[in-house]
Amino acid sequence: MLRRQDVGHRVVVRRIVGGSPGRPQFTDALGELVELTETDLTVATTRGPVRVPLSQVHRAKRVPPTSRPPAGDVIALEMAANAAWPAPVQSRLGDWVLRAAQNWTGRANSALAVGDPDRTLEHAVDAVVAWYTDHGQRALINAPMPLAAPVNAALDRRGWTARPLTLVQTAGLAGLTDLPERRDLPPVDLADTPAPDWYAMVAEHKGTLPDAARRILTGPAETVFATVRDEHGDLLAVARGTVTDPGRWHGISLVQTAPHARRQGLARHVLRAMARWAAQHRATRAYLQVEERNAGAVALYAGHGFTTHHTYLTREAPAF
Repeated sequence: MLRRQDVGHRVVVRRIVGGSPGRPQFTDALGELVELTETDLTVATTRGPVRVPLSQVHRAKRVPPTSRPPAGDVIALEMAANAAWPAPVQSRLGDWVLRAAQNWTGRANSALAVGDPDRTLEHAVDAVVAWYTDHGQRALINAPMPLAAPVNAALDRRGWTARPLTLVQTAGLAGLTDLPERRDLPPVDLADTPAPDWYAMVAEHKGTLPDAARRILTGPAETVFATVRDEHGDLLAVARGTVTDPGRWHGISLVQTAPHARRQGLARHVLRAMARWAAQHRATRAYLQVEERNAGAVALYAGHGFTTHHTYLTREAPAF
């Protein structure tokens, strides 16, 4: 049977799904173990997350990992993503990055647990909790998987909960720049600063934008804000693109379409325009972050060549 220290590792779970007495039928789930509770477990498979009640588990074990990016590549991409979403308050704990931004988004309000915290893991977690307490926030830790599997195991022992699994996906920029041009759609406008209604559309999905949010969104030196408007000037779609180091990564975020304008190809239209901008800024690869449970977005990006580079869990300290 699997244990908490197996979270973050590749496993196979054989599940009883039916049959007759003495002749049970089984099905297997192969993927990354992302959650294990007293009642069930969840495996992130290539077809999406599979939750299995422990009462239905016939056999489960850890299996060798598939080919994964080197730890250094994961760290480099995470640091580029941090530069693209820069919390206005940051501090270092060894290699870990502690971030606060008025509680706007988990990314900007969590400790990025990559590298060596320059102390024991238990003391590092204590230091994270103390830092966030000083900043008046509940402690969060962003734990890339499976790189931070030991961190997740330590947090499990302390009763930290996990938010939904996030996929960090990448694609070659050429696959986006070469998308067919849609001359039947309104043009994509790319600006250095966001318009008030750009902020308003983002706020509809992300909640009220505090000052820290605006500082995050406009912080990177190489940032572009995409808008598509109809003939009356009303917004149809928005997005945000960045290019950051290390690696000259093109970061894609906040791709949003007005409800009445969906299923017209506007997201693809915007991705193409931003990719061409990024190429002019010497980017060669793109990345984005999407919750695994957002099946529609995952399918959209898969259709544009995005595959999962690594995953992460945002862990939340228990309330006291």
